[in-house]
Amino acid sequence: MTTDVRRQADKFEERRRELADAALTTLSELGYARTSLREIAQNSAFSHGVLHYYFRDKVDLITYCVRQYKAACVLRYDRIVATASAPDGLAQGFADGLVGTLVEDAHMHRLWYDLRSQALFEESFRADVLDIDATLERMIWRIVSRYGELCGTPVGTSQAMTYAMF
Repeated sequence: MTTDVRRQADKFEERRRELADAALTTLSELGYARTSLREIAQNSAFSHGVLHYYFRDKVDLITYCVRQYKAACVLRYDRIVATASAPDGLAQGFADGLVGTLVEDAHMHRLWYDLRSQALFEESFRADVLDIDATLERMIWRIVSRYGELCGTPVGTSQAMTYAMF
């Protein structure tokens, strides 16, 4: 890939991130069912046409938004796991991170659960929801298995069971 092509791809991706950030405000206020691309455009600095240029449709935009948020969330918790040196520190770091996430990003959690619920009815969401959910399952497993490691005790449940209990 040439430098110019890579630079264009980077600019395209950067613009998608900007549009997704702008869309999150409207999505968090109205939820999935009441939000359209036109509504997002009206509540942002971007035109309806620009949104359509960068995203196929509302499904593409919303899944991009949630993926972007969840990726940042996973990195936040992975940093907590990486820096923990004692079980109490990991538990406290996780609890603080969870409270902070729920307080600061409640609208994004609502959007995630909105998307999960919508996947029950709209097949177009299912693959993305399953992929995001698998990422979250692995994240929870890293937290719990690290806690077990720090305690010197193996985790007594499987990765899937641990995630289901969480």
